[in-house]
Amino acid sequence: MTDQPELFAAVDSLLAAVDGGAVLPCPAERVRLREAAGLTQAAIAQALGARVPSVQAWEAGRAEPKGERLQGYRRLLEGLAARFPAPAPAPASDVPTSISATQTQTLPPDAATDTAAGTMDQHTPQRTTSRPKTTAGPSPAVRRPATKRAMPKPTEPGTDPRFANGPLAVVDAEDGQVSAYCVGGLVLDVPAKSIPALVDWTLTEAKLGQPKLAGPGKDADPLIVLTEAACERYGLPLHLSEEERLSGRLPEGHKVIKQLARADWQLTKRGFGPWARIYRPAQGSERNCIQLCIPSWQALDTRHWGEAGQLPPAELARVLGVYAARVMTPRGSTAVTGLELMTALHPATRASEPDADGKRHSERNPGSLGKDPVDCAPCEAPDGHPLLADLPRFHVRGPAEKLFEEAYDWARPLTDDECLRRHLVGIDVNMAFAAGANGLLVGLGAPTHVTNPVFDPKLPGSWLVDLSHVDLSRVKAGKEWVELDGSLLPSPFTPKGDRPQGPAWYATPTVAYAVELGYEVRPLEVWVRRENGRYLDGWYNRLRDAYLATMADLGVDADLSPQDFLAAMDGYRGRDPELAIVVSAIKATVKGGLGKLRERPRGEGWRPGEPWRALSRPTWRPDIRAAVISRARINLHRKIIKHASFTGQYPVAILSDCVVYAADGASPLDFLPYRESTPLPGGFKLGINPGLVKHEGTQSVLWGEEVRDRFNAPELNLARYIKDGTVTDVDNGE
Repeated sequence: MTDQPELFAAVDSLLAAVDGGAVLPCPAERVRLREAAGLTQAAIAQALGARVPSVQAWEAGRAEPKGERLQGYRRLLEGLAARFPAPAPAPASDVPTSISATQTQTLPPDAATDTAAGTMDQHTPQRTTSRPKTTAGPSPAVRRPATKRAMPKPTEPGTDPRFANGPLAVVDAEDGQVSAYCVGGLVLDVPAKSIPALVDWTLTEAKLGQPKLAGPGKDADPLIVLTEAACERYGLPLHLSEEERLSGRLPEGHKVIKQLARADWQLTKRGFGPWARIYRPAQGSERNCIQLCIPSWQALDTRHWGEAGQLPPAELARVLGVYAARVMTPRGSTAVTGLELMTALHPATRASEPDADGKRHSERNPGSLGKDPVDCAPCEAPDGHPLLADLPRFHVRGPAEKLFEEAYDWARPLTDDECLRRHLVGIDVNMAFAAGANGLLVGLGAPTHVTNPVFDPKLPGSWLVDLSHVDLSRVKAGKEWVELDGSLLPSPFTPKGDRPQGPAWYATPTVAYAVELGYEVRPLEVWVRRENGRYLDGWYNRLRDAYLATMADLGVDADLSPQDFLAAMDGYRGRDPELAIVVSAIKATVKGGLGKLRERPRGEGWRPGEPWRALSRPTWRPDIRAAVISRARINLHRKIIKHASFTGQYPVAILSDCVVYAADGASPLDFLPYRESTPLPGGFKLGINPGLVKHEGTQSVLWGEEVRDRFNAPELNLARYIKDGTVTDVDNGE
């Protein structure tokens, strides 16, 4: 047993810590004080100079503020505690022992969210109400399921009462009972006996949907996810046949499609497939449309959603609900959703000011891409585009004819000195392409052709210019010229890292980087877009916040030290595999959405020189995709130059956003230049924010040399295999 002097010393130490401001109220009290004052986490983050995920971590007890933020946060909580003292506990006799059916018939707007934030009842759910009548507008029957994990709060209180039950529901059938599993653990009874009746119930009774993301935009349609049991209940096949899978839809003669037609419901051009949209023409401002998702038809691609399609209904509702709250309600694949998010944040049109007669009309929304497609420049057109219909059939366009801005795929042999080191360490840039979109000026309208222009880094466009004179052995790094070994560096101007051989087409960020490196540029031609803006800023901000909030829920906060960050990243997916699925989906939304900007033809009887369906979209913009990829590649090269000039270390391989270095130790901290947890300015920095880096993987130098010898490929891109070291076949570049 501890003796009295030691005990008193421990108590005095604790009191000193309290007096010094090192001890804060418990996490639950922090939340109570903030909510009592009506403050948002964003307001507290802004006042303390922190990020919202950091405040979320403080309130969840996963992290504590440090330094001046600790003192400021304690001062805030003390002030709130003086204004909003904790209420006295209610007498035991005042605590209700049961809840009547009429009390559970409806829930307040934020009930699902608040319940989701805590641990759910782990007992078998019991039905608390009878089935609702099918009159218009009643609250549906409600019950609560057993749930293994708590769901993080996806939104602040104040949910739109029209969508009181969240953005989506997973519909399942068991023992003849059809149930809709919503976010927050809510379960609704579904009286519908057919797909048309399910559509009617969703639009009239379920209270599902999501408010619009921007002022002139539209509310998100409710999403209904059908399990295999629900498919069987409603007469749908559990899986598509091979022919149906290839066509992406059920045949027009299927009985469910006939049922919909008899009930005056329509399908979009893509028909009744894994992501079917069922609608009636809008009546005024009211939309009559729902989105179906059928996981057993491969609606949730395992490359992006992992095993989400195999989850029980409540868990699947949780995964999709967090994604919907933080990104948007899924509209299809992650690629489709990424593209739709751009439009949802920047709708094409808005209502004008009243005219002389007091009437409003639709007009283009400033900062948007508008509602009409624009032609790309010939150099921006992919092979087979109608603009290239007059080219000879087997003509291969070279760099002087085609804009080719792609991510890195570069590697080189190890030097003798690098062969003497023990490890190959890979670092990966977080959300690299999202970071490339941040603050980027992109064209909003059609391009204009100019010959012999003066380069302007503030004008987005495609420039024909010769950059072969840029010598990487002597470049500017910041304001100073530095001497480097250019033979060990990839060119920043080509995806393969080869030095340009003459004039070629480049996006504005690539040409601007040549100027930044200290070299003069003299363009021969340009397709420039004088109408431009930061179209992707809102898109980047929403995806960044979604990523950071979800990673914070997994225990990886934005303000961790380098050592703590690496420790937090180790095994983070195992802490909550369902939220790890959301992280993967968010990342796929970034890359897929950018890829959709240059969507290629997919069958449909297409022939080279003919238009394909995607060209009719105003969001078919290969120039924007090229500019983002150019910016991401240049951002990476800038860090590589800074690192090389400071440390003398050069990359061994680069694949997209992953860079491999030879090092004596197995950790990134063994070669990244940190001084007292402070990174090299402008170089690589460990952290979870977009643009910062994480540890991708470590293998031995012997492994790298053995793999290259095995395939007789001295320039095999080791960045492709650095994560787990598995190499199944020779690198073919795909």
